[in-house]
Amino acid sequence: MALTPAQQNAVDLRDRTLLVSAAAGSGKTYTLTQRIIKAIIVEGQDLSRLLIVTFTRAAAGELK
Repeated sequence: MALTPAQQNAVDLRDRTLLVSAAAGSGKTYTLTQRIIKAIIVEGQDLSRLLIVTFTRAAAGELK
């Protein structure tokens, strides 16, 4: 799945808190997942030091 420019910006943005808000089915969970992958694999961040919050059981299941 290709990211839109706005989604790619959310993946790449660092050094601040980020809130992603969009309509259902717009790719929020996928964007968050790509951000997490980049943080861990590319930047070497420790997963246990990340706070990842979502508000639906479906999105939480996808993140697992």
